[in-house]
Amino acid sequence: MQPLQWIILSAVLLISTGAALHALLYKREPAGAFGWIAFCLLFPLVGPVFYFFFGINRIRMRAQRLRGEIPGNNTETNADLPSRIPAAFRAQAQISSAVAGLPITRNNAIDRLIGGEAAYPAMLAAIESAEHRVYLSTYIFESNMSGQRFVEALSNAQRRGVDVRVLLDGAGEWYSWPRVRHNLRRQGVPVARFLPPSLFPPSPLVNLRNHRKLLVIDGQTAFIGGMNIGDRHLLKRPGKALGIRDVHFRVRGKLTQQLEAVFLDDWAFITGKAYVQPTLTPVAESAPGSALARTLIDGPNEDLHRLTMVLVGAVAAAREHIAIMTPYFLPPRELVAALQAAAVRGTQVDIILPGRNNLPFMHWATRNMLWELVKWGVRVHYQPGEFDHTKLFVVDRHYTQVGSANLDARSLRLNFEVVVEIYDTDFGASMAEHIETARDRARQITLKELDERPLLPRIRDALAWLFTPYL
Repeated sequence: MQPLQWIILSAVLLISTGAALHALLYKREPAGAFGWIAFCLLFPLVGPVFYFFFGINRIRMRAQRLRGEIPGNNTETNADLPSRIPAAFRAQAQISSAVAGLPITRNNAIDRLIGGEAAYPAMLAAIESAEHRVYLSTYIFESNMSGQRFVEALSNAQRRGVDVRVLLDGAGEWYSWPRVRHNLRRQGVPVARFLPPSLFPPSPLVNLRNHRKLLVIDGQTAFIGGMNIGDRHLLKRPGKALGIRDVHFRVRGKLTQQLEAVFLDDWAFITGKAYVQPTLTPVAESAPGSALARTLIDGPNEDLHRLTMVLVGAVAAAREHIAIMTPYFLPPRELVAALQAAAVRGTQVDIILPGRNNLPFMHWATRNMLWELVKWGVRVHYQPGEFDHTKLFVVDRHYTQVGSANLDARSLRLNFEVVVEIYDTDFGASMAEHIETARDRARQITLKELDERPLLPRIRDALAWLFTPYL
């Protein structure tokens, strides 16, 4: 071999070995580490390239340099836990306090808004009534009829002197054409893009997305959930197929100030400008509701498994009923084990999934692992009709989580997510009833049905499942 060939071969082997060593030292799960090591060594050129783009959690390293903790992100002591939390969930409140580092807020009102027909008018009305600031963060912002209504409302607010800021995910904005940010900027609305993919120079952050959906008005009213902005979330569209079913939530009370801080922290991270806490308008202690609630933030910039720890703690605290509704269900092993244990000890566990998913490969991968739950008494149901994008987690009709996170590896490990946990019996009961209504019209999956799938669909499902960490 020529000297140049030896140099190239040595460089390729050195890069492959270095990538494999990095995976060995920094991957947290043995299966993931072994997979990347094998890929890098078996495919000396391709493996390290893929590992560079999809295997390294770069945002966490970068975030530690660029951003600090959210102001007021202090932990509570046991003495600070509100006595109105049901006794069964005081341990859960303590877990969440330690993991989330944010205090429980009192006197919140949380309203359910089903479908874009209910959510969008309420959101637009809040923007139109804004006096000081409007902060909007979303994954998908379409440029169709619904999207243009938001563009107009945001532009009008900007023209009357309101501080308007819009944060769009750099990959999510490609779901719509033409891209709405151009229209917003023409109207003078400040827009930032969250880690947009780039070919020149190549971006190693393409796999890390901001999936948060937040709209905060004057630090007084906020909207949170899983609903993006666009016609796809309208249940009834003239001359078109049924839209996506989803539930969004309007929040009023001190919780809104935590949510506003989440937005401003993201804005400071992306723009590189220092975090500036706005002047907060006092929120009356006695108004506007009675719910106890707290914000949970999760993402590759935070300690990994933060939301998973809270979910496992809530499942462990359950005594009567766990109700889960999610569009994408590929939970981590810790949560699978917790759900199995809950069912074995006699807790009723209901999981409601779409009968037909908008991402078929997610449906296939999920079906490959459902037997692990069904075998131990977890009840899994497939909903008929339109695709349901709702994300709800309710324990014993007291404890509820709502927000942007799905129960899959992408949400729990790769995406930036925001979730609200609510300790309120009335709200928990209403969310449990919502899930139970969906369950009553759904079809329960049996172990026999899963076992008797034909060979080719089983192979397809298993192959999709192999890619669980990246779906």
